[in-house]
Amino acid sequence: MNYENPVLRGFYPDPSVCQVDGVYYMVCSSFQYFPGVPLFESRDLVNWKQLGHVLTRPNQVALETVGSSGGVFAPTIRYYRGRFYMTTTNNSTGQNFYVWTEDIRGAWSDPIYVDQDGIDPSLYFEDDKAYFMSNGHDDAGVSGIVQCRIDLATGEKLSPSRCLWQGTGGRFLEGPHLYRIHGRYYLLASEGGTEYGHMLTLARSESLWGPYVSCPGNPILTNRNKAPYPIQGIGHGELLTGPDGNWYVISLGFRQIGSWEPYHHLGREVFLTPARETEDGWFRCGRDGTTDREYRIPIPGWQQRQREFTFANTAWDLHWCYLRHPAAENYRLEADRAVLQGSRVTLDQPASPTFIGLRQQDMSGSVTCRVAADGKDGAEAGITLYMSEDAHYDFAVRRTRKGAEALVRLCVGDAKHVRARWALEKPEALLEIRMGPKWYEFFLPQTYMILARARTQYLSSEVHGGFTGVLIGLYAQGEGRGTFTDFRCVYCPEEGENE
Repeated sequence: MNYENPVLRGFYPDPSVCQVDGVYYMVCSSFQYFPGVPLFESRDLVNWKQLGHVLTRPNQVALETVGSSGGVFAPTIRYYRGRFYMTTTNNSTGQNFYVWTEDIRGAWSDPIYVDQDGIDPSLYFEDDKAYFMSNGHDDAGVSGIVQCRIDLATGEKLSPSRCLWQGTGGRFLEGPHLYRIHGRYYLLASEGGTEYGHMLTLARSESLWGPYVSCPGNPILTNRNKAPYPIQGIGHGELLTGPDGNWYVISLGFRQIGSWEPYHHLGREVFLTPARETEDGWFRCGRDGTTDREYRIPIPGWQQRQREFTFANTAWDLHWCYLRHPAAENYRLEADRAVLQGSRVTLDQPASPTFIGLRQQDMSGSVTCRVAADGKDGAEAGITLYMSEDAHYDFAVRRTRKGAEALVRLCVGDAKHVRARWALEKPEALLEIRMGPKWYEFFLPQTYMILARARTQYLSSEVHGGFTGVLIGLYAQGEGRGTFTDFRCVYCPEEGENE
């Protein structure tokens, strides 16, 4: 099979994978979005189908006051004795917890909390015992990758937390996963921060509790010195065997908007890199310790890509998501339209505005939707390119005292500006956003005009900060409602420079 990275496009960071009976299951971070922790399956590691979400009930995760890039961090999925376990951190409340299910397509349990600090928790099972690992501080105050034994039924600690490894000296040692291979224990972690210095490092030990010795070839995978190259930030991965029996690493990474332009706005995505075991029992990844865009691997099949997304070929409860816990009465979601009731909560607030979003998956393409606004003066409905409450571009139909208008609003930090207005004969319009690597263009088809342009880099992590990516959202706010029909998002096969 020939495949192209990323294998899962758009804002799906921190992938974790387990294999059961020839099927691979993957979870990713969801931060302030709900439902939490998207869940996927695959048989070839290249084509991933979404099954649903892990955290589907408000009592499973507190999100009410969570700001952007807070909430659910770095989940890990594992399988043990007929049950799937997903462990994660609510970074906003400082709680590590896990949930479980016996039916991967069914509901998951209520949270079970573990009294160990840090983030990026992981479970390891051996000899009828369960071990809980995270980055943080052990009971003696030593920082690094720490581990304790737990009662799996209650989350109670059965041993002190103990530091296993302190990494190779890179900042932000995180994302630990433990494996037993050929009788040895291998500890895979990330260092350098989930940015341009990101890297995967490896250590091993003859004993579960260490000491762990660093791989002499660390980092085993990084794109930190690969320039000019659009794929950067490679790290936070899982080491696993593919259906062909060969080794692979599945990790996060991101695509910057140009070879020499260090900005990314789609979020951190999922990348697949072939790996191999060396003669001395360590691992190397890719052709030269880096992740490339394309590979040929000995797994049969072909890579499939969905390039068009509509109301008809997406599911509201599967592919779309809300900001925090939604007020259900504000949403009427039907097969061919959405009717959204606005409220006083706006996109600028760290709360739950009337919003339902779909991740932007590629840099080039277009989004169209017919939008009608109903209500009092100031009520609006539209499409938002949403990075956070402090960074979003809105294209809306708005009710005014004189009738209605189409407007383009740019919100970047404290700079909030209506970039363009156009009077409408009635409060309804077909809105189109043309997407490119460097620019968004806001086009009103009935006028044959581009009302405004805005740079993608101002919604990037490098400018705005944060750990999420752009979502294409439908929203309503104010004393009125919006009706959305004819939604269509199409991605172009080739990404131009969009100068």
